[in-house]
Amino acid sequence: MLLTIRTTHVPATDLGFLLGKHPDRFQTKSLAFGKAHVFYPEANEKACTAAMLLEINNIKLQKNKRQQFSASFKLADYVNDRAYAASSFLSNALAKVLGSALNGNCKERPDLVNQSIPLEVKLTAVPARGGLELIHRLFEPLGYEIEAQTTVLDSAFPAWGDSPYYNLCLRKTATLQSVLTHLYVLIPALDNKKHYYVSQAEIEKLLAKGEAWLKDHPEKNLITKRYLRYRNNYVRRALNQLLEEEEPSPKASASEDQLEQPLKLHDLRHETVITTLKELGVQSVIDLGCGSGKLLRHLIKEGQFTKIHGMDVSHQAIEVALDRLYLRDAGPLKKERIKLFHGSLTYCDQRTKGFDAAVLVEVIEHLDESRLDTLQQIVFGYAEPDHVIITTPNREYNVLFEGLPFGKFRHSDHRFEWTRTEMENWATAVAKQYDYHVKFEPIGPIDEQHGAPSQMAVFKKKK
Repeated sequence: MLLTIRTTHVPATDLGFLLGKHPDRFQTKSLAFGKAHVFYPEANEKACTAAMLLEINNIKLQKNKRQQFSASFKLADYVNDRAYAASSFLSNALAKVLGSALNGNCKERPDLVNQSIPLEVKLTAVPARGGLELIHRLFEPLGYEIEAQTTVLDSAFPAWGDSPYYNLCLRKTATLQSVLTHLYVLIPALDNKKHYYVSQAEIEKLLAKGEAWLKDHPEKNLITKRYLRYRNNYVRRALNQLLEEEEPSPKASASEDQLEQPLKLHDLRHETVITTLKELGVQSVIDLGCGSGKLLRHLIKEGQFTKIHGMDVSHQAIEVALDRLYLRDAGPLKKERIKLFHGSLTYCDQRTKGFDAAVLVEVIEHLDESRLDTLQQIVFGYAEPDHVIITTPNREYNVLFEGLPFGKFRHSDHRFEWTRTEMENWATAVAKQYDYHVKFEPIGPIDEQHGAPSQMAVFKKKK
């Protein structure tokens, strides 16, 4: 099977930086089911085309005891369409071979990641079990210009109708990462088959690659069902998480999400906190006010953190987090590393002690200011982690949010929103009282007059 990606962005060879594959090199990567070859049929300033040729080894497929495409005849493992049809094999190869581009990483030129460029993607022999109509239903809402060609299934028997295999050409001006995430999810959805057993890990894959666009797709239900092979319990769980139908935490509301979404503040907070934790060299982390586990889900992916606990005042939030993090059926090692429990930030709790770092992401503004004295006694005086990271909105930035009335908070449950000076005064006093150092960092784009939309205080225990 063959995938090509072409751009006429100038200079077009920037595509090589985005893919992390040098245009002058022919590269081969061995996979569990064969080999993937990456090469460039053209590479100049005006046009650049990258190709990934997937070579499937049918012998390996036959030896794979978990493969799902057995049939009634004995040669089925050797004579079938899997070696030639653009299916979940290709989706898997995207993750294994073009993983840095798929995840939005570009060490050499990070400025290119968020840049929209003209892209033309061609796929050969895509099985669309639903025909041309399904192709348009899945790709058109994402803004693609679509060309699709097929032939009759058998020229000797035209009455059999058209083949279910299409050669696709998709054109769109977008970031490369967004296009790759669309392909990663929609190729298996078009095929409606997978070459491996569908477990609950597929939910996390779907959400990781689809959460930025799938919830707004008119065919999100159909895509989720086909991607998860109609495993109804998985489909229901994925849709609940995708649509946040079970999100009970007051940390975010529709209005707050709408205000902050263009800035991607939610993601920026988590990225900034995780980067800071890694730079501090911490290994054990407790998320105080963990909600439904959004930050925890990212922490789990980092091997540096060997002990990850979460606490929230909402029982329902903990129940959702248990599902979101797949902890109910987890093995003993995962359950030992990751623990969730119900608790309050206004009571001493032995379970909050003994951590390298405590994190409170957009939590303090949900408490009455009169209760902050109790919170700081619990966190800094009782739990006493080596590091404490606290983020909270910067009220000064609110005037830049369109649709937010003057003097109103971003969330109806916010009891206060501090200016930068108010935050620094409070944090400095806390650090002095409990023998910590503190420094401050902005989160999000910085306005010369109003600062950044969120602010972060990083406390370090004095030795």
